[in-house]
Amino acid sequence: MKGFLNYTQPIETQWQTNESAKAGVKIIVRREDQNHPFVSGNKWWKLKYNLLHAIEKKYETVVTFGGAYSNHIYATAAACRELGLNSVGIIRGEEVLPLNSTLAFAKARGMQLQFISREAYRKKSEPEFLKSIEKQYKNCFIIPEGGTNELAIRGSEELGQEILKADFDYCCLPVGTGGTIAGIINAFDGKKKIIGIPVLKDGGFLSDEIKKYLQKDFANWQLLLDYHAGGYAKTSPELNHFIDRTK
Repeated sequence: MKGFLNYTQPIETQWQTNESAKAGVKIIVRREDQNHPFVSGNKWWKLKYNLLHAIEKKYETVVTFGGAYSNHIYATAAACRELGLNSVGIIRGEEVLPLNSTLAFAKARGMQLQFISREAYRKKSEPEFLKSIEKQYKNCFIIPEGGTNELAIRGSEELGQEILKADFDYCCLPVGTGGTIAGIINAFDGKKKIIGIPVLKDGGFLSDEIKKYLQKDFANWQLLLDYHAGGYAKTSPELNHFIDRTK
């Protein structure tokens, strides 16, 4: 169990902009990007119990899904390599050569890449599609796109418990599939305030996805839908200016 499971406790840094200083706001940044060289950020927490489950149940192969620039694909390939598991990435869209840096890294870590059409990819959660994957890859464990499932929530709850050790009023984080914020909401158990920023342009549906994993009807969280900068991986002049001022 070496490698991937060797978690490095991230540091917490404080920084201020002129605006935050004038407002008397203290900003703490938890550097989860430093918790592992390749399986960093929330990916470490979401994959932890998924991969431990795969090992415990003696699965030989882990199959998961993602786009061409998926951090989840990148992290899963690295973690499986360290744990001695085969990995398969079902990639949305046609193969484009040369592979981009994300997919090239995954392939270099031993991940088998299977490219499927966007139309077929939309069926990735349907029972018949999943059965076909299980038939194609014997003795495989399937992890959803982004890694969000009950096992990921368990890991995200542990992350939430770690975050609670800091002194703060609001916890702000990006939201992709909703698994990380759901675990944090559960861990906070009504304490503090939680603000999620969906990275998708049309992220309103995420509220219902998050609620599927909540233990109670918590009222201490909300999603802000107007800060996606045009959608996943997009930027705006205002966002770039903000980044430049806060590096």
